[in-house]
Amino acid sequence: QVQLVESGGGLVQAGGSLRLSCAASGSTFSINTMGWYRQAPGKQRELVAVIGTGSTRKYADSVRGRFTISRDNAKNTVYLQMNNLKPEDTAVYYCNRARFPWGGFPYDYWGQGTQVTVSS
Repeated sequence: QVQLVESGGGLVQAGGSLRLSCAASGSTFSINTMGWYRQAPGKQRELVAVIGTGSTRKYADSVRGRFTISRDNAKNTVYLQMNNLKPEDTAVYYCNRARFPWGGFPYDYWGQGTQVTVSS
């Protein structure tokens, strides 16, 4: 069973940066498209970035130009570099499997997520 452990969140002022990490267990990591999702209070979980097996990338309009997704298959880890953060980026961030070029395709299991809070 896959396990996903997210880290790197925190409290940051608007305009600041954070780098999230997601360590995944399982030998199939390198053959799966992965994504970062987020869920703000009172809202549905949404997909914000996707990275394919060949490291091609897609982003939601709300984060394009500010967020960068990357992966290290040797470490079974996917990253999300977040720059120029805005208060509306405040959410719990999760990584999970996704579809390329776009779409959710998560495992049944979700990690605990990592909280990102952006103050104005």
